[in-house]
Amino acid sequence: MPFTPFPATLAEMKQPLALIFYERLMPGSQLANRLQDLNYRVLAVSDVELLLASAKREQPLCLVADLEARAEVLATLEKIKADPATNHLPIIAFAPDDKPALLQAAQKAGIQFAVGDAVLASHLRQLLEQALHVD
Repeated sequence: MPFTPFPATLAEMKQPLALIFYERLMPGSQLANRLQDLNYRVLAVSDVELLLASAKREQPLCLVADLEARAEVLATLEKIKADPATNHLPIIAFAPDDKPALLQAAQKAGIQFAVGDAVLASHLRQLLEQALHVD
């Protein structure tokens, strides 16, 4: 059986993986494109029930999730924060600017970076730098 190194290419080794979850096409596809522009490999997970398993299996550098997609997104993010295999994973959660209650709920749940769509679109690079900052 031939040996297949992981990652498969040198380019993949240089590109960190960002795991994203979204259902709203406009902010989600823009986010994926922006992450690729910032030299991230992007893995979009479309089923919230697969998000925790995907985070464990793929070991991304960060996770970005749309809070408005479904009610269970926040509960899933809490499970990711509670699981020893994924609790180190920086999470950036976003929601429409006119839904501050979603952002407040995420912050109460321990998601440090919960921002509106406009902030995410304007300051993605800075948010990633802050989220990935290691003391």
